[in-house]
Amino acid sequence: MTIATIAREAGVSVPTVSRVLNGRTDVSPQTRDRIERLLHEHGYRRRASRRQPGRAALIDLVFNDLNSPWAVELIRGVEEVTHAAGVGTVVSAVHSRSSSTRQWLQNLRARASDGVIFVITEMTLPIHAELQRLNIAAVIVDPAGGVATGVPTIGATNWAGGLSATQHLVELGHRRIALVAGPKNVLCSRARLDGYRAALEAAGIPVEKSLIAQGDFYHESGFTAGTELLAQPDPPTAIFASSDQMALGVYEAARRRGLRVPDDISIIGFDDLPESRWASPPLSTVRQPLAEMGGLAARTALRLAAGEPIETPRVELATELVVRDSTGTAPQPG
Repeated sequence: MTIATIAREAGVSVPTVSRVLNGRTDVSPQTRDRIERLLHEHGYRRRASRRQPGRAALIDLVFNDLNSPWAVELIRGVEEVTHAAGVGTVVSAVHSRSSSTRQWLQNLRARASDGVIFVITEMTLPIHAELQRLNIAAVIVDPAGGVATGVPTIGATNWAGGLSATQHLVELGHRRIALVAGPKNVLCSRARLDGYRAALEAAGIPVEKSLIAQGDFYHESGFTAGTELLAQPDPPTAIFASSDQMALGVYEAARRRGLRVPDDISIIGFDDLPESRWASPPLSTVRQPLAEMGGLAARTALRLAAGEPIETPRVELATELVVRDSTGTAPQPG
C-alpha cells in the first residue's frame, strides 16, 4: 500500500496525504478524518527512517551519463539549494542497462533518500512504482519519452529557443539553414526541431529534409553531421545545432573544409555553456538556465518530500538568444 493509493481512494493529492502523515494542521478536519480512516483500514505504515540522529537528509540526482558540461551546470544549481537546506546530494549515472538500474535502486533503498531528480532519463513504470512504494518524491528535468502521472517536470522553453535561433539566422539573410537535431526520443530536442520548422515556415522558406541531420548532443555527432551537411552540392550557409557541444563539432567540420566562421558559414548553438564564450569565434547560442533549472528541481523535490504542495506539475523557464561572433550575414552568391 502506497500513499498514492491512499490519495486516489481519498480523492486528494499525494502531498495532502503526506501532510496528514506529518501531522500538519493545514488540512480540513473532514479530509483528515477520511485519510486517517483509509490509512487505518489499509494498515498503512510510514516508511521508518533509517537516518541516524543529526544525519543530513539526502536527494538523489540521476543522469543518463555525466560526460557533458551541462551536467555540471545542473549539479551546481541542485547543490546550491540542497546545501542551503542542509541536505546532501548523491549524484549517479544510470545507463540504459537493466543491471545498472537495479544496482541504483538497491543503493537508493539502502541510503533512504528523501527525493530523486532525474535528468533526461525516462522514468519507467517499475521505477515509478518502486519510488511510490518507498514514499520517495520524484522530479524530472527535461524528460525523455513519456512522463508518469503526477511526476513534476522542469524544463526550458525549447520550442521558443529553436524558433529564436532560426529567426536570427533568417534575419541575417540566410535561406539555406540546416539543423543538427538532438536525440529523437528526448522531448526537448523534438521541441527545438519544431521551433526550427516553425521559423522557416513563417519566413516562407521550405523545410528540406536534406538539411536536417541527426545528432546526440555531443561533439562527435556535431562534427559528423556538420561534415555531411557541408559536403552537399548546395551546402547550407548557416547551421543551427541544438546543443553547444554539437555546434563546436560543426566548428571543426567547417575548419577542415577551409571555411571561415561566420564569413563562409554561420553557426549557432543551444545551452550557453561556459565553453561557448571561449570558442573561436565566441559562439552565438540560445541560453537555457541550467543552474536555475537544477535549483528549481531541488526545491520541488524538497517540498514534495516535506509533504508540501507545488504550484504546477510542469514548469518551463525562459530561454534567451545570445548573439556573439559566430553568426553573420549570409554570403553573397558568386
